[in-house]
Order: sequence, then C-alpha cells, then structure tokens
Amino acid sequence: MNTGMSAPRTTIRYLGLFLGASLCAFIWYAPISDLAPDGRRCLALSLMAIVWWTTRALPTGYVSLSLLLGYALLLDPQKVGTGVVFGLWTTPVIYLVIGGFLIAEAVRSSGLGRRVALEVIKRYIRTYRGAIVSCYVLNFLLSFAIPHPWPRSFLIMSVMAHVVKSAKLSERWAANLGLAIFVGSIPTSMILLTGDSSLNTITVGFAGVDVSWLRWLLYMGVPGAFACVLTCLTQLGLFGAPKEFSPDREYAVRKLADIGKMSREETGCVIVLGATILAWMTDSLHHVHPGWIALLAVAALSSPLVGVLDGKSFSSVNLETLFFLCAAMAIGAVGRATGMNAWIVSRIRPGEIPANPYMFALFACLVCMVVHVFLGSILAVLSVTAPAIVAFGNMVGLPPVASALIAYTAVALHWFLPFHSMNLLVGYGPDAGGYTERETIRFGVPQTLVVIAVCLFEVAWWKFIKLI
Repeated sequence: MNTGMSAPRTTIRYLGLFLGASLCAFIWYAPISDLAPDGRRCLALSLMAIVWWTTRALPTGYVSLSLLLGYALLLDPQKVGTGVVFGLWTTPVIYLVIGGFLIAEAVRSSGLGRRVALEVIKRYIRTYRGAIVSCYVLNFLLSFAIPHPWPRSFLIMSVMAHVVKSAKLSERWAANLGLAIFVGSIPTSMILLTGDSSLNTITVGFAGVDVSWLRWLLYMGVPGAFACVLTCLTQLGLFGAPKEFSPDREYAVRKLADIGKMSREETGCVIVLGATILAWMTDSLHHVHPGWIALLAVAALSSPLVGVLDGKSFSSVNLETLFFLCAAMAIGAVGRATGMNAWIVSRIRPGEIPANPYMFALFACLVCMVVHVFLGSILAVLSVTAPAIVAFGNMVGLPPVASALIAYTAVALHWFLPFHSMNLLVGYGPDAGGYTERETIRFGVPQTLVVIAVCLFEVAWWKFIKLI
C-alpha cells in the first residue's frame, strides 16, 4: 500500500465527515425565516450528503442510504412520504438501469462485444490517432447494445490493452489511449436516450415531460455528435501522438479466426438486441417505456433459447449505483415537497434572467459548471440546479425540456478532476485507464470551452427543429 497517498486521503475523509455533520447541524438550527422547518431540515441533510459524496467520507452507497433514511425518519411523513423518498423505485427508469447492467453482461459473456471491438481494430486502427478516434466510435456503436457507459468502456479497454502491448506504447501514450476510452464514453452517451440509461432518463424526469427514444435522438443526436467531434479534436490537438506506432493488427485477425463464426449465444444476442433497439425506437407508437422493454430483453436473454444470463448474472447489477440514483433523485423530489427547491431558486435567481435563448444557455451553463466544480457529483448537481434552471426557463418562455437539457449538457460534459464524472472516475488510476489527475485537469481546462460551444450549438439546433 502506498501510505504516502492513503494518509492524505484518510485525512480528507475525516475532514469531510466532520464538515458535513457540522454543516448539517448548523443549518438544522439556523433561523431561516422564509424557509419552512422541513425545508430547512431537507437542506441540512442534502448538503451533508453532498459534502460526504464529494469528499468520499463514506462509500457512495452508504451516504445514499443515510440520506434516504434521514428523509424518511426526520421529515414530516404527511409532506414527505416513503413514496416521495423512494419514488425512483416505483418508476420504470430504475428498471432501465437494472436492465442496462444485465444487457451489458449478456453482450460481454456472449462474446459479441469483444467481436465488435476486434472487428473495429482489424479494419480501422492503422495510426495512433486512428486508435484514439476508434475509442470514440466504439463507444458510440456499443451504446446501441449496452445502455450504460461503464461496461462499454471496460469492454473496449480489455481489447485496446492488446493495442498498447503490441505497439509497445510508453506509459504516457497508453494513458492517453485509456483517457480516450473513458472520456469518449461521456459525449457518446448523450446521443441516444439509452446511451446512459441512468443519467439521460433521469434528466427527462427533471424536465417533467415524457420524451420518446426518437424524440431524444431528435433533440440530442446532432448536439451529441457535435460534442463527440469537438471533444475528440480537443484530445488529438492537446496530447498529440507518438512518433512511431505499429500495432499488431494481425492479432485481431487471429483472434477473430480463433473465435470463428458467431455462436448460438451471439446470434441470440443480436436478434434480441435488434428487437430491443427497434422497440426503443418506436416507443412513441406503442407507448411502452424503455425500462419495461429492457426487462423484456433481459427475460429473453435468460431464456433457454439464448441462455447468456443466469442467476449469477445479477452480480453485475451495481446496487451502489442504484441507491445513489435513488438518493440523487430524492434530493429534487423531497426538495420540491418541502419548499427547499423554491427557496434555492429565489436565492440564486439573478436580478434579470436573460430572455435571449443563447444568453440564457450561456448563463445556465456557467451556473451549472460553477456548482459542479464544488459539488462534484453529476446527479447531485443536477438535483440542485436542474429544477432551478427549468424554473428560470419557464420565466422567459423556454420549454422545460430545453432548459433541463442545457443543465444536463453543462454538467455531464464538464470536468476538471476525475471525481467530477463517474465515467472518468471508474477509469482513473494504473489498474484501469492508466491516466491520473494531471491528464484529467489538462484535458478539463479546454473542455470548458467545448461545453460552452455545445450548449450554444444546442440552442441553434433546437431553433432549427422548432423546439424553441
């Protein structure tokens, strides 16, 4: 163990634990005359949880459980019932997330995902820059079949590890390739509603409207592709490429030859996933939520006809993520029920809200990024900022879905440190993507300009398609 690193980390956790608890106690008893007692308690508990999440005072899942318990036991049950606190579990959104984990496991265990990645390496990787671009392309292609970015990234990483080894890349260039895999999962997740089964569907919830799979593609497909191009170009320009790069592309050819023709499991996966994607695309016609479609896909993948999921496959479902999603959504729901959200809006509202949609997007983008720098967690930030941005948008006549998507873009596409994005955090360190805070910060600074450019581009695109 590296004690030089663990001691400061432990100190930060203790400080975070103390700071969160102290902040909670201070606000709990603070004389805030224009905030109802339950709203004040909700604010105290929410800020404590956000501080604990940010400093890793406790593991994320335990902070989430503590917050949910606090809401359930310490607030007026007449205003904040268990249906409000644990409301996410009563919606199909959570089951889309669960289905996403299990579908990802099916694609992995069947070998289909590896086959797709090897085909891309065989056909397209000839240069180092081509390898970087391939990381983004693979993330997008696999987003059709795997509705969660983390398993996509680790699947790509497992194949790209051979590229690193065969090309004899140094630590620096290997880390940059790992960074491309995990960074690439961020903008590519914006294109499809099921690109990130948790964050995207929850964003729609903040808007308070139903958005079909095709409607999301209409709203975010072009802006998401624009974000991918800008992010990829930023990485290529910022980090460059080694002078020599000679990957063993024959490895992919040999591996594909060893694998042979598609197995029964792979063929079954293709059929089920094809039907699933078709059902997601046509949800505006049959009105079956993508979450229920995902569960139908899981049932089909576990049947004897396909047989790629069994009882052990449930271990791939990340319970910590599920409770974190529930807690992050509860901040918004409980805050609305107790008046906390309205109070926050009244406090951060500027003297005059820009009515011009481009200026509004710039204002909302900057507000969300500033809050994100300090709070870190994307969902926690969205729980605080999205309701406020939607309320501000309503005041100047913007559709709620446009306001929510601006907040979503500003937070999801923005980072400085790895903890600002879970997609980056899961790949951080030598045992995963190989990159460190240094590469993340170096990339994150110019990425701020990308975020602003994408938010402004969204407005232009939405005006073109008559959303605003």
